[in-house]
Amino acid sequence: MYHIIINPASKSGKGIKLWKQLEPVFTKYDIPYRMIYSEYPGHIVKIVAKLTDPLEGYDHINLIVVGGDGTMNEVLQGIIDFDRISIGYIPTGSSNDFARALGYPKDPVEQLENILNCETPLPVDIGVLTYLDAVDDSGNPITITRRFDVSCGIGFDAAVCEEAMHTDGIKGILNKLGLGKLTYLAIALKQLLTDTGVSISYTLDSADPVKLNRFLFIAIMQNKYEGGGFMFCPDADPTDGVLDLCIINAQKKSSILMGIPLAFKGKHTIIKGIECTRAHKVRIRTSGELWVHTDGEVHRKSKDFSVETLPYKLNLLK
Repeated sequence: MYHIIINPASKSGKGIKLWKQLEPVFTKYDIPYRMIYSEYPGHIVKIVAKLTDPLEGYDHINLIVVGGDGTMNEVLQGIIDFDRISIGYIPTGSSNDFARALGYPKDPVEQLENILNCETPLPVDIGVLTYLDAVDDSGNPITITRRFDVSCGIGFDAAVCEEAMHTDGIKGILNKLGLGKLTYLAIALKQLLTDTGVSISYTLDSADPVKLNRFLFIAIMQNKYEGGGFMFCPDADPTDGVLDLCIINAQKKSSILMGIPLAFKGKHTIIKGIECTRAHKVRIRTSGELWVHTDGEVHRKSKDFSVETLPYKLNLLK
């Protein structure tokens, strides 16, 4: 039995259209399945939590996700027991960075057949971001975490994601034209004109903190792509148990303008002020609150958080 979650809103309704291509495959091979449509933001989290709750009685769940990177991110938030679930993913989003990094075929029917024929799932890493400055309504410290399988970040890239989430007009038009990934490039060029004036300190594993008086962003990545194909960390590997970071120190904006397009080919590190490094755990503190994203989803601002990797945590059918 396969449980299938479809996000009907993904890429302007492409998820539903895509299902019409996929359903005959189940009929052809007489494979039992259960369809579940997400109805609102956060619904998928609840669906997956129920499926993976030991009290529900399922020994193991084979889940197929039809949606974008944001849909997969909701799936991650809902998993209670990772040992009880294997996940196949069929991308329908505007970015599809998770699928791009793992070399998924562009043909969704081919991808589905790969999932159905997969005998040994691929264990991949996921990241966990923990907000260290979160408080409840009474001002008491609380723990808030967010999982991710593509990347998380603070500064410029998170601000781009936050604006993209609230720019339905531009994103919708570009999606319909098949140019959805340009949403992030268009907003990125606009965001480059904004200077937050915030300084940052980052600590990698047990090393001494590094302070930057001005910075553009820090991307912390499990996969090499984000934002629709920006290869900010060309050496990132979701199966190596390590986080990869792209750190951009805000130097001349003219240089950064040159570096951002180069990131599509992973050549941006030739620009002064742009570097890539690696760590198992990262702590970031800033002089003022900034937006933070996980897999392009923006939920809150922060000025103190940590990120770590959980090696081989997610079993992928591919």
